[in-house]
Amino acid sequence: MTIEQVLNNFYKLPAPSLELLVSEMQEVRFSKGHILLESDRLERKVYFLAKGLVRAYSPQPEQDITFWFGLEGDIVLSMRSYVEHVKSYEDVELMEDSVLYGISIEKLKSLYLRDIHIANLGRVIVEGELLKMEKRWISSQLKSAKERYDELVEESPALLQRVPLKYIASFLRMTPVSLSRIRKEK
Repeated sequence: MTIEQVLNNFYKLPAPSLELLVSEMQEVRFSKGHILLESDRLERKVYFLAKGLVRAYSPQPEQDITFWFGLEGDIVLSMRSYVEHVKSYEDVELMEDSVLYGISIEKLKSLYLRDIHIANLGRVIVEGELLKMEKRWISSQLKSAKERYDELVEESPALLQRVPLKYIASFLRMTPVSLSRIRKEK
C-alpha cells in the first residue's frame, strides 16, 4: 500500500491536506523481529503500516501477553504516549519485514492546529481505535474461547497464515494446547 492509500482508508483527505501530511512523514524499513515501540518508554512517533505485520504485547515474567496485531493499513502507536504524553506499557514487534511511515506526535498535533482535515483524520483514527479496543474487551469478557477463535477466523483469516500459533493463543487468552484442540474440532 502507498501511504496515501493507508491514510485515505481512515479518512479521505483533500489533496492539499494529504500532500501536507505526507510531506512531514518519513518512510522507514525494519526487519522482522525489530522492536518498533518499547514498554516503559515515552514514545514520540506514530507510524502507519504500509507493508508488514506487527504485534503489540505486554512483557510478563512468565510469558508475554499479546493483545493486538496490526496489518497493512493500520496505525501503530502507543495510545498512552499519544494521549497522555507518558511512558507506554506495550512493546510492538515486527512479525515480518515491514515498511512504515512515521511522524512525530508533536508534528502531527501541530498539523491538527493548522489543518481541520488532518485534525479530523486524527479524530477518526482515535474513534476507530477506541471501537476496536471496546470490541476486543467485550469479546474477551463475553465470548468463549471457541467463539473468540471463530471470530478471528472470520474477521482476520490472514493472521492465521502469518502469525505463529503461540501468539494467536496469547491474543485469544488461551493456551496453545487449547487452541490446538479448538483447531482440531474444525
